[in-house]
Amino acid sequence: MTAAGQQQVQHATTHLLYLHGFRSSPQSFKARRLAEWLAQHRPAVHWWCPQLPPSPRAAIDLVLAGTADWPAAGSAVMGSSLGGFYASEVAQTRGWPSVVINPAVNPARDLAPYVGELSAFHDPTRRFTFLEKYLTELSQLTLREISGQQACLAIIAKGDELLDWREMHSRYQDADVRLLEGGDHALSDFEDHLSTILGFLKLCD
Repeated sequence: MTAAGQQQVQHATTHLLYLHGFRSSPQSFKARRLAEWLAQHRPAVHWWCPQLPPSPRAAIDLVLAGTADWPAAGSAVMGSSLGGFYASEVAQTRGWPSVVINPAVNPARDLAPYVGELSAFHDPTRRFTFLEKYLTELSQLTLREISGQQACLAIIAKGDELLDWREMHSRYQDADVRLLEGGDHALSDFEDHLSTILGFLKLCD
């Protein structure tokens, strides 16, 4: 871990943005668990987990517009898989702390086989079209290196069945990396890592 990984969140989080993964939704079990915890323990925290459109450019525009009036100090972003890729883009744009879970690092490549009509995970009746031009939009969002002043927690599971943990680890090696033996892409044992995430965001002791 280098200087970036040693950066600490300077202020308790007052505004938290959660970005779900590809074909996912605000009904993601991780998003629902966080919302539940905040409602019970930190109801004053402003929580937003929007349904992201399939267009990457539209997704980024949506979240940047929706958080335009959020404070520079106290705001943070969190995301899983493709949402982790978006979260890093938002964090770099805004200078916010971020938490990423099994983040996509080359989604233009990895999502190429999915061009076409798809169904949503949490509502199979909701169908959408993932266009080839969206791959170009993703390639235009190539992430810059993590700033030495940027606080980032990366939770990466070696057992991820969809993404290569080595690529994730290489991309986020300057973050505060929690490299897990085993695990899976969805981070099914999310509950075991909740206290680490909340502590990083200064939401609990």
